[in-house]
Amino acid sequence: MAVRPQSVILTFLGDHVYGRGICVSSGSFIEAFAKVGISEEATRSTLTRMVRRGLLRRQRAGRRMYFGLTPTSTEVLKDGERRIWHSGVVNDADADRWTLIGFSLPASWQRQRHELRSRLIWAGFGPLQNGLWIAPGEVEAPEVPGVEVKVFAAEPRRPTDMQALVRDAYDLAGLGERYREFLRRWDGADPAPDAPDDLARSLTLLTGWLQIIRTDPRLPLRYLPHDWPAEKAQRVCHTLHERFRPEASMIAARLLDTVPDESSAER
Repeated sequence: MAVRPQSVILTFLGDHVYGRGICVSSGSFIEAFAKVGISEEATRSTLTRMVRRGLLRRQRAGRRMYFGLTPTSTEVLKDGERRIWHSGVVNDADADRWTLIGFSLPASWQRQRHELRSRLIWAGFGPLQNGLWIAPGEVEAPEVPGVEVKVFAAEPRRPTDMQALVRDAYDLAGLGERYREFLRRWDGADPAPDAPDDLARSLTLLTGWLQIIRTDPRLPLRYLPHDWPAEKAQRVCHTLHERFRPEASMIAARLLDTVPDESSAER
């Protein structure tokens, strides 16, 4: 699975910068991401785009440029931390509760429709029928300016076939294959043997894992195939991260050129 430079940067920030109140030099990013095959040009252009998108802020110290977190990127990293270490990929809750969202948009509102659908998928919703989407558990409705949605808490009732509904609303085959691909790559005695060191392995591991779990709506286990691979893949990810962490942290500490984040002192 190909990874975008921005995704690798966010992984690096989440593992080595988040919560420390520091800004990192562009040179540190360049050195770190060269380890996973990202060029200096790609790193610099990605940092610039992230500044424009409000995901990073620049801070100059002497002749060097440093980059720090913003409230937006802090929330993104907090969400990633929750998904990796706290939520888990298995939803074995006893209650069969769902969030139901309904909306109706004029045919001319193509941009708003696309944005709403993207945010619904990101939040774990799947399409039930035209203008009606469903997600497991209690999920906060995504907001799109100018678009009104109606939100309900729901429980399935007979004769609804929830197995069929879940298969129709979600791409289980595609999601399951992404977990199996992850296992094929990482569930072995010597994972990522071509990586130069454990920092590179850790960055690649967590970036790939986040790409998968951010598309996983955490559907109730009772509606998933009996050989669902998510839980095994999660165990592999957590075990390898602990294995890579000591060397990865030492390498990151050596290459990190940082200054205190002035904006964190102001907040």
